Amino acid sequence: MPEEKPHLIRRFGLLQATALNMSNMVGVGPFITIPALMGTINGGGPQAMLGWIVGLLIAIPDGLVWAELGAAMPGSGGSYLYLRDGFGPQKWGRLMAFLFIWQFIISGPMEIGSGFIGLKQYIRYFWPGMADAQLDHQLQIITVALGVLAIVLLYRQITSIGKITVALWIGMLLTVGAVICGGLGHFNPKIAFDFPAHGFDFSMGFVFGLGAAARIGIYDYLGYYDVCYIGDEVKEPAKVILRSILISLIAIAVIYMTMNLAIIGVVPWREFAGLDPAPPIASIFMERTFGAKAAVGFTVMVLWTTFASVFALLLGYSRIPYAAARDGYFFKPFAALHPTKHFPHTSLLFIGVLSIACSFLPLQAVIDALVTMRILVQFIGQIGAVILLRKTRPNSDRPFKMWLYPLPALLALFGWLFLFVTSGWDLILYSLLALAVGAAAFMGWSRKKKTWPFAPQTN
Repeated sequence: MPEEKPHLIRRFGLLQATALNMSNMVGVGPFITIPALMGTINGGGPQAMLGWIVGLLIAIPDGLVWAELGAAMPGSGGSYLYLRDGFGPQKWGRLMAFLFIWQFIISGPMEIGSGFIGLKQYIRYFWPGMADAQLDHQLQIITVALGVLAIVLLYRQITSIGKITVALWIGMLLTVGAVICGGLGHFNPKIAFDFPAHGFDFSMGFVFGLGAAARIGIYDYLGYYDVCYIGDEVKEPAKVILRSILISLIAIAVIYMTMNLAIIGVVPWREFAGLDPAPPIASIFMERTFGAKAAVGFTVMVLWTTFASVFALLLGYSRIPYAAARDGYFFKPFAALHPTKHFPHTSLLFIGVLSIACSFLPLQAVIDALVTMRILVQFIGQIGAVILLRKTRPNSDRPFKMWLYPLPALLALFGWLFLFVTSGWDLILYSLLALAVGAAAFMGWSRKKKTWPFAPQTN
């Protein structure tokens, strides 16, 4: 009897998929971005929470785009797969897939690295009196150690990873639950709803401030689609992908809004809005609410939640270079599966090491770069893929069709364009330059391999 080849195993159900998405979405994001968020619109104030609302209004219709593509093409790689097949694997799909991998090699580890940076910010709470230079050195050693730990935990079969994901998800729920419950008992509406005199005055400054707030909101929501990256390992993908995306988005939106109000109902927003570096605001909240000992315990819970996000991101993103290499769009060694544990070990190690390296960068630069770089190719590109597939393959099997098509796709498109044009000329030019370099690299790679658009003409 021939020996069975290594293959991915479908073991992730709705619980594990939702836990993966939510763990990815929460992480350290809201804990470190609340100070930045509260300083965005017209000088700062509670009106900045509009950023999370706008972000949700973009993410829900975009989630339907992901769900339709994920149900129709439930394979590893997510966006890579959708862009390749949506634009045609022989021609333009090759370019789109290449550009996605190109920007992902930068933006993916940056997103994971932002979690490591957040870990450092909250670990600082334990050593408030240590000199900055000495503390920075110690924090980097700790961060590298935690990065190695995440890789070790993921260096195993998907069956046990599902159990670890649920355990980390439960820790995340306990963490945000502690903030919400603490805020309910000490909530002061006069502090929470202390709007500035001109907080809602409409102007170009308001529009660009709302764009900045929405980019932070989108950053905090990133990960609602993480299940799509492990499509080969999801049970009943047509049902599980859609449901896990919608449940994750709605649940996290409620958690973010409630948690934000809980914090600013105890700690006045004027004390921390726009500060750089951002203070460990959730730990300060717990200290004022329950005392220093409770704040220490809560900080440990924040670190747990952050590590859960890093874990979830690294799991999903390690499948992308694997899928591209398996199909001949990336270096061949990344297509290797572990011979006994059946997971892409080379890709995992590569993304893990790059993510640890990104922890040395400034947080704000990481957030700005990773969000703007993804908009054109990944998010807008996928909307184009859905529309093209509807036109060119109208009779293809679609286990899920987005409701009210094409309205959700157009709403998502408008939302992503709004975020892009309000990001500032420097970020726009940086994103366009990165894509231009990627396109040039694609042309050189294609010429060397003699593939489209340099493939020999056949009669």
